[in-house]
Amino acid sequence: MIKTEEWTRRQFFAGLTAAGVAGGLILSGEPALAQTGLSGDAAIRELIAGNERFMAGNVTSFPEDLKILKAKTADKQEPFASVLACADSRIPVELIFDQTIGHLFVTRVAGNMVTPEIVATLEYGVAVLGIKAILVMGHLGCGAIAAAVEAKEVPGQISVLYQHLMPGIAGAHGDIPLAAKMNAAYQAKLLSESSTVIAKAIKDDGVKVMSASYDIATGKVTLGA
Repeated sequence: MIKTEEWTRRQFFAGLTAAGVAGGLILSGEPALAQTGLSGDAAIRELIAGNERFMAGNVTSFPEDLKILKAKTADKQEPFASVLACADSRIPVELIFDQTIGHLFVTRVAGNMVTPEIVATLEYGVAVLGIKAILVMGHLGCGAIAAAVEAKEVPGQISVLYQHLMPGIAGAHGDIPLAAKMNAAYQAKLLSESSTVIAKAIKDDGVKVMSASYDIATGKVTLGA
């Protein structure tokens, strides 16, 4: 079942471009915008530098927020990076990276997992907004990961999450913190390989797609699995 689901997702992702969903954006004449001229590597470094400021209590973004909102973001957005994060309320993404309004293109879903809708959103960020880095960020204490690892019976449609999470956590052997890191790495790899738009941007434009783990207790973001 998982293999069939995975194959179907890959078909869908490839079809986005073939059907012109993403291509229409690329060919529409819209200029690619970016908050700065940062490369993919530099964008990742800026995220980590911001996280270090956050952990040290030296955030710099708040004084700029209102001014930037009024002067720079009313008519357009120019983010330099995307972050795919869990929907957990304890993860304020912009604050974690000490970034102000308009700097990050954030998508959030329980388990920070890749779905067709998430891919379409991130493709827009890369193809239209000129984003140079995508960080898929899991976190310690993730309820979605814990439920999937323990195969808990859950109400409503919550169990729909499992089919997207199980492939990435299969080798965790019940270790929930490890599973959260493995899932982030798996989702980053899936995103890099499944989206033709993002795969091409990685090859041609130096776009970086990486995984990371956020420690809610310390506030630290660690790159990689």
